[in-house]
Amino acid sequence: MPTITFKVTDDEARRIQASARQRRLTVSEYLRRQTRAPEVRGSRVRRVRCEHTGALIFAPPPGLVPLTTADVREILSEFP
Repeated sequence: MPTITFKVTDDEARRIQASARQRRLTVSEYLRRQTRAPEVRGSRVRRVRCEHTGALIFAPPPGLVPLTTADVREILSEFP
């Protein structure tokens, strides 16, 4: 996985770290989520039937693609 490095001020670094900590995310995951499409606020969570298992699952917000197994593996790759 590529690594991106960029400079921020001390104040910006503290705010980014505090925001990530508040959401219980790593800084990397917090920044990744910030680059994705904005959250759809106020919309109800929909459940749909999984085409593979038949189980009820949460549908992605409008305009976003579903979370895949590869996505989950990438997210969890930073955990010990």
